[in-house]
Amino acid sequence: MSEHGQELTGSGQTLPVRAVLEGEFVNDGPVVPPPSWRQRFVNAWLRSPRVPLWAKSRVHAVQAAKDVTVTALRSPFRFVGAVVRGLVVAVRWWRSWVTVRDYRDAAEQSEKLADKFTDIRALTLFRWKVTGAVAAVMPTAGLVLWLLYGPRALWLAGLVVAVALAVLGRQRDGSPGRRAVLSGPRTLTWTMDPQVLVDAFRDAKLIGKDETLRLVERATRQGEGWAITVDLPATRKAVDIVKNRDALASALAVDEIQLNVERVRGNSGHAGRVALWVADEDPYSAPPVRTPLLSAERWDAWRPVPFGTDARGRRIDLPLVWTSVLIGAIPRQGKTMAERLAAAGLILDPHVRLYIADFKNGKDWKAAEQVAHRFMAGDDSEYVLTFVDWLAELVADVQARYRRMQELDDVTCPESKVTPAMSRDLALGMPITALIVDEVQIPLEDRTPVEVHGKKLTAGEYCGELLMWLAKKAPAAGVILVLATQRPDGKTIPSGLRAVLGSRFALRVMDWRDSNIILGEQMNTRGYDSSRLLPSHKGVGILRPDGEAQAGADVLALTVRTFYMPNEDWREICVQGRVLREQEGTLSGHAAGHTTRPMLDHTSVAKAIGSVTGAQSERAGLPEPLASVVDYLASELDSDDSREFVPTAELVAALNVEPTVFGRDMAELGCRPTRDRVTDGDRVRQVRGYDVADIRAAIERARDSTIDGEVVENDQ
Repeated sequence: MSEHGQELTGSGQTLPVRAVLEGEFVNDGPVVPPPSWRQRFVNAWLRSPRVPLWAKSRVHAVQAAKDVTVTALRSPFRFVGAVVRGLVVAVRWWRSWVTVRDYRDAAEQSEKLADKFTDIRALTLFRWKVTGAVAAVMPTAGLVLWLLYGPRALWLAGLVVAVALAVLGRQRDGSPGRRAVLSGPRTLTWTMDPQVLVDAFRDAKLIGKDETLRLVERATRQGEGWAITVDLPATRKAVDIVKNRDALASALAVDEIQLNVERVRGNSGHAGRVALWVADEDPYSAPPVRTPLLSAERWDAWRPVPFGTDARGRRIDLPLVWTSVLIGAIPRQGKTMAERLAAAGLILDPHVRLYIADFKNGKDWKAAEQVAHRFMAGDDSEYVLTFVDWLAELVADVQARYRRMQELDDVTCPESKVTPAMSRDLALGMPITALIVDEVQIPLEDRTPVEVHGKKLTAGEYCGELLMWLAKKAPAAGVILVLATQRPDGKTIPSGLRAVLGSRFALRVMDWRDSNIILGEQMNTRGYDSSRLLPSHKGVGILRPDGEAQAGADVLALTVRTFYMPNEDWREICVQGRVLREQEGTLSGHAAGHTTRPMLDHTSVAKAIGSVTGAQSERAGLPEPLASVVDYLASELDSDDSREFVPTAELVAALNVEPTVFGRDMAELGCRPTRDRVTDGDRVRQVRGYDVADIRAAIERARDSTIDGEVVENDQ
């Protein structure tokens, strides 16, 4: 029987037996020595829950030493205060006792005061006699002690009485009005008293009068302020604290810009845990910090770009790959500076292809001309039409990238997304491509007529459709959109385009509606409203990142002050970007002297975005919330046999909007709610809603005003 043919039989089964080969274990890895007894002791010490934090961390040890010092320095004053309070409490108790207050109150409640008056009078006289006797005995006893033991006895007796009064007047837990409601030491920091914080929560009506807070992390010094983490009472939510930050700042007597309130999420948090940080002064009054990209010879576009700092001074990075960015603000608030910061990291990556359209036509982007694959600066219609050609070129490029991905193996392209290796492979032709547009409202508002696939559109509508298609499908193919506008209103930036732009940055705007247009619906009700930023805070805005920012992946939004990058720094970065591209051989297009316009087939592009064109033709140029209503009722508005009435509750639930704001906005657009009967199961109810005919009329009025070139500004 051969060696490989041998078999084992047993238990009714036949199993093949393979050859047993001799070998030895070979470990090519480095030999890791076992930890020493000192290392084991340190690890056990740091992991032990019985060891206090001050014995593990130097920061907590320093804070504990400060607390001990403060306690020692304040002890004499606290003792005197406790003695005074105890004396007041003792006098009040004696007065209540000598006047028979308890007996008198019981008689009054039973309405027998007249019957008990004689007894109360007699008891009062007796207690006054007792008081007089004690007042006579005490000096006599003191005199006897002084004669027998000298003045030391009087000092000892006085100390005993003082200690007794101090115990009586101490701030006891559970005593009304004198309750220490935070666990842990009473003196949390040099300047913060826990009772002050609790009173502030109560004054702001964020917790009830009988509710308490629980200290999770003791207050410590972080940056130029104090940080503390607390747990709210049961049923209280952290989102309500964030939303009512202004009320809490008022109760703490600080400007709301000095108060940072965040919900603690993840494994270390829950829905009722809040992290507070109170700055000593306005955190944005200091001079701005220059961008750290000046010290970087090159940058990797796949890494988040240094964007700014938060109120605590922590660096905030902005992810750019696989997403798109919308930046909005009124003029002269730092919008272009923020957009250039995002572009700077891309410029320092020689494998990034740049499309830069400056519709402001200033000098802000002139230095980037030496690194851009496509570049233009102007605001006339001819530049808008050129921009349309760029967008069509990008659409065709994205389609070609997806077709090439289908032919790649799973190792090179694991998913239908561009990888870092793919973006740097010149043979594949899929570099990270960034479309950077300043003053994007100019091409979106352009009324130049264009014919696309036999259909007449304005250039602005066509730009909106192309941008929407790119924002939806291009990020996975490695194409990034960075758009900036000083007209953040519903007519300028279509809601369909805003909905697919992942990252938002809102600097100061005029009112909360404009802030919501940039950051997203109902963001002001969550405590994020860029219209409340001060005019003096240049470059300060609210960032809603799409991805993990430096402050954490679970942060919904945060206030950020962008880095400072004047023109000389910007030119230096652009020069370095050109040098890197020349070294890598990736200089192309406009920067390489090739200024020819792309040769495109707009018919194929129109077919590619045909689904978008059909869906958006009904809502092009419509303000919010009418555009969202059109999206929801698209099929019914086109049909002649559709229903004639839509309940308000249905629209509010479908669009996820606040009912009062929705009703007011619809009324301003000419759609006023009415009452009608609807069938609900087996019964008929009368509800409020909108006639479909009124919605159609509002759509026509909005379209007519758009065609006539009127811009409806809402100052409500």
